[in-house]
Amino acid sequence: MAQQNHQRELSFRDSVDVMFDRAAAHLDEPDGIKHKIKVCNSVYKVRFGVKLRGSLHTFTGYRAVHSEHMEPVKGGIRYALSVNQDEVEALAALMTYKCSLVQVPFGGSKGGLAIDPNEWDEEELERITRRFTYEFAKRDLIHPSQNVPAPDMGTGEREMAWIADAYRRLHPTDINANACVTGKPRHIGGIAGRVEATGRGVQYAVQAFFTHPEDVVKAGLDGGIEGKRIVVQGLGNVGYHAAKFLSEEDGALITAVIERDGAIIDETGIDIDDLKFHITQHGGLSGYGKGTYVEDGPAVLEQECDVLIPAAIEGAINGGNAAAIKAPVIVEAANGPVTANADAILRDKGVVIIPDMYANAGGVTVSYFEWVKNLTHIRFGRMQRREEEKRNLALFKELERLTGKPLAPEFKAKFGQGADELDLVRSGLDDTMRSAYARMREALLTKPDLGDMRTAAYYCSLLDIATSYRSLGL
Repeated sequence: MAQQNHQRELSFRDSVDVMFDRAAAHLDEPDGIKHKIKVCNSVYKVRFGVKLRGSLHTFTGYRAVHSEHMEPVKGGIRYALSVNQDEVEALAALMTYKCSLVQVPFGGSKGGLAIDPNEWDEEELERITRRFTYEFAKRDLIHPSQNVPAPDMGTGEREMAWIADAYRRLHPTDINANACVTGKPRHIGGIAGRVEATGRGVQYAVQAFFTHPEDVVKAGLDGGIEGKRIVVQGLGNVGYHAAKFLSEEDGALITAVIERDGAIIDETGIDIDDLKFHITQHGGLSGYGKGTYVEDGPAVLEQECDVLIPAAIEGAINGGNAAAIKAPVIVEAANGPVTANADAILRDKGVVIIPDMYANAGGVTVSYFEWVKNLTHIRFGRMQRREEEKRNLALFKELERLTGKPLAPEFKAKFGQGADELDLVRSGLDDTMRSAYARMREALLTKPDLGDMRTAAYYCSLLDIATSYRSLGL
């Protein structure tokens, strides 16, 4: 383990501010504009009571709106005991910068409820969520054209379905009520590919990195993703899908998985679905019969590997362990997994950090697609899929006539059908992640003094937000 760094560890919010200031120093903008972008516009704190188990329980929730340079504002709702005002303000700021970087037309927001969802059964959680929704919806802090939540830590499709239904009951004549929240189940207005979206976006971010040989060489690596050793911290929704796609589709080796109760190490590669099934059945890694179980999970962050993907909590890599990190590439699948203290140490070591505001933008990107789907009231692919299929089959028929040889049935089955909603969602997400990566690289090429990918990401984002504010006459 690394020797403890005694410098005061910056909070998550302070870390975001430090990284903002580093990028803002490169902007040729007045201090007033920079300050306007930096500060959170508003935060609403609510305390409400719900009668449960024969007594009244009071809950505290927050909804922060960081920037309204574009509306609606967008950001998840998390259920965790750690939720506090500083955290939601920092997360709302990250949402603003993230949306700007990947050119999704939303401002940034974030919400949370200080609750341990495991302490309550499903019926109780539903009652709490519906009351929480009422408190925010009556103030337009949940609204299709003003503030659109999504899942986050401790929430998922189930909670979004409750929120959507509660909003519709409050606004029965709003034809666009379904667009008040994203991350819903498909049968009530959700979109194919939303559950996997953030993990899929992490995969596309890693692919984008490895398609640029200059960046790979800079990290001291060579070749593509295939065979690369990857350590994943956190096998929740994001970590699971990222690990699954990178191993099954790109040929990477997931050599370690870190969870709350320890870690599993297997240099030959971990079967992610098998491990996930074990966690679901037993509540943790303990007792898994393959690989080597290590009780001290955080120590495995220092395991030798090619790519480290922290996909769990803020501050997992900090001033206390950053010096011992051996991974040449870190992909921030979680929000704020690397503190500002650790970021400085890692940059000095030459570690390439693919920042959170880019790497985990898949969720908000596909949420944008879902929001558009809800407003247009039509499933993506419905109008053109069969026409594409007819054209493809006609092309295959002509190729077979010209060559006098039949095309392989599996080829025709794979490429003959038109694109359905999932195909289009993945295509749109892939394009978004490639384009955003190209923006960061271009910024680094034109302004080498930016120095690293995180600063470049912030710079691109802040430049666009500043332009928006000037256009608004601010």
